[in-house]
Amino acid sequence: MLFKRIHHVAIICSNYETSKDFYVNKLGFSIMNEVFRNDRGSYKLDLAINGHYQIELFSFPNPPDRQTKPEAAGLRHLAFEVDSVEQTKKELEQRGIECEDIRVDLITNKKFTFFRDPDNLPLEIYEV
Repeated sequence: MLFKRIHHVAIICSNYETSKDFYVNKLGFSIMNEVFRNDRGSYKLDLAINGHYQIELFSFPNPPDRQTKPEAAGLRHLAFEVDSVEQTKKELEQRGIECEDIRVDLITNKKFTFFRDPDNLPLEIYEV
């Protein structure tokens, strides 16, 4: 197989400043690069976790709303690996981010829960 790993995930947001604040100040991603593209009237923000490039955050003028629930065909959600779901959930809630109740994966017996970004994209924290 030629693939080594997933390089990044691209997210289009409806409000650039709100999403930038969410991913950088609330979730703790670091900014690797930020560019305003005049020809598109949009930003491209490269974000990293622990020094590894992970997310491209894009803004476009008037993007359509997310049309489907996570169970529809296509990208279901984005999951982040954590050491403790309880601790991470507590920290997210202290930052004003609402989280679902913690569940246990019936196959792996690992704990997980979901929260949402400003555009209602489902995000998961999954205990390793």
